[in-house]
Amino acid sequence: MKKEYTKFTTYTDIEDLKRLDFIVDSIKALNNPDARVLDIGCGNGNVSLALGSLGYYVTGVDIDKASINAASAQNTFNNVKFEVLDANSFTMNEVFDAVVCSEVLEHLNKPYELCESIYRILKTGGVFVATVPNGYGPREMLITRPMQWLGRKGMDKQVNGFKRMLGYDAKTLQSSNEDLTHVQFFSVGGFSRLMEGVGFKKLEFRNADFIERIFPFSLLTRKIKALQVFDCWVVDYLPRHLTCGFYTSWTKVVK
Repeated sequence: MKKEYTKFTTYTDIEDLKRLDFIVDSIKALNNPDARVLDIGCGNGNVSLALGSLGYYVTGVDIDKASINAASAQNTFNNVKFEVLDANSFTMNEVFDAVVCSEVLEHLNKPYELCESIYRILKTGGVFVATVPNGYGPREMLITRPMQWLGRKGMDKQVNGFKRMLGYDAKTLQSSNEDLTHVQFFSVGGFSRLMEGVGFKKLEFRNADFIERIFPFSLLTRKIKALQVFDCWVVDYLPRHLTCGFYTSWTKVVK
């Protein structure tokens, strides 16, 4: 059954909705209907607006002005606001019950510094929800890394032209930012060490999807929603290294 908060997003793919459910459930677990939430790298506002529809007080920030403009244009909630802010030089001093960083850390040259800032502004007992691609999973190894290599060789226009012929475009519902280059490729252990090194304690670690967004399988899964559902279900029973992404939640404890 479609959840009410999904009406306030542009997500339709099962993996996007699965990720959103994980974020929402992680914040609901705080049992604080008045929680203040910071959504870092909020992009076009899909997560922020879904959380806002549940009554949380949400601040969405992103470095990309076009994304913030897109998010603001969709915002009808008094309890949600959007701001342009660079996660690479994070200086916010407010305190939050929850922080969301969804599909962001892989784009940062210094993710540890941002995580330290998040630890600083997160209340003790609060929740930090971080989702990232599996840097050694099927999608990063078969799609992202080869595509970025071709781009560095000046062949990205030819590849993108071929993709458009097949009905693909370079856009994502997550963000309007034109530069979505991945510079971090996290392993299970590497990502856990990053978080634990900052001081976070793990609450939950889940798999995202398997091969439904990998060409040529994606030609079918884009048209047959049941295949997306099956892919996102079966990956939960596969070894962690076979997932294309990690959904994680962490808490701040007294040292």
